[in-house]
Amino acid sequence: MADKQISLPAKLINGGIAGLIGVTCVFPIDLAKTRLQNQQNGSRLYTSMSDCLIKTIRSEGYFGMYRGAAVNLTLVTPEKAIKLAANDFFRHHLSKDGKLTLFKEMLAGCGAGTCQVIVTTPMEMLKIQLQDAGRIAFSLFLLTVAYSKSAQRKLMPETVAAGSVETKSPTAMQLTRQLLREKGIAGLYKGLGATLLRDVPFSIIYFPLFANLNNFGKRGIEGPAPFYVSFISGCLAGSTAAVAVNPVDVIKTRLQSLNRGSTEDTYSGVTDCISKIMRNEGPAAFLKGAYCRALVIAPLFGIAQVVYFLGVGEFLLSFLPKKDN
Repeated sequence: MADKQISLPAKLINGGIAGLIGVTCVFPIDLAKTRLQNQQNGSRLYTSMSDCLIKTIRSEGYFGMYRGAAVNLTLVTPEKAIKLAANDFFRHHLSKDGKLTLFKEMLAGCGAGTCQVIVTTPMEMLKIQLQDAGRIAFSLFLLTVAYSKSAQRKLMPETVAAGSVETKSPTAMQLTRQLLREKGIAGLYKGLGATLLRDVPFSIIYFPLFANLNNFGKRGIEGPAPFYVSFISGCLAGSTAAVAVNPVDVIKTRLQSLNRGSTEDTYSGVTDCISKIMRNEGPAAFLKGAYCRALVIAPLFGIAQVVYFLGVGEFLLSFLPKKDN
């Protein structure tokens, strides 16, 4: 038992592949979640997830739903790789001294979430700017239409054609250079506190819950669970943890959004963000995007756990030449 080793390179490969597949499948829903969470009273453009996706396709085209995907797909590899591999690493070492208790499982999840946040906060920062760019452009477009009507100028039909509301959106490199120039490295870590408050509790909830749900489907004491059990366990644990930490995700999204509509609040920190949301939008605002977030996280972690437990990394590494002892 104690001499059973884990292969960190294999776990990192598993986590990276799992993240790439999962994010590709659910990214449009994640975009809808970001835009819904950034809506404030008086500037509501979307009534629901489906409304957001339909309007996004109409105004920005099909690939508008994948705005910011390049950043996420490029940098999601370290996110999932670090989170899943770090959790395995901490669980392995915490179980050396005896039974892996629930407290130790939560401690391993805490360590995994902390490691992941430090590496991936800049990615989250850039992804949110790119995802929300279309909402800001659409807001400006509606203001222009309203102004034109008030001035009794007729809007030409071609100005409302699909894709025409899209302003020239910044690229990930442009955003990175702008943040580094204006705020230094700290600019890429804006919202770090809120990200820690979201991802550490998420990992504390998710990993122990997944492990215990997955154990119900194991074949014998040491045997692995079937892939469908891992998938269902990942979905259930992921959606539960996602909804539980959604209020903090709303705060994080608001803090990391640099561009706002003319009528929207800006925030100086976590406390200021909480107080303004409570005062101007009420407690229900903290549940904005919860449904989308659950729909994103459930299949994302279900897919991730299936790929992870299939042992793709171990299979790939088996082709490397073995070192002679």
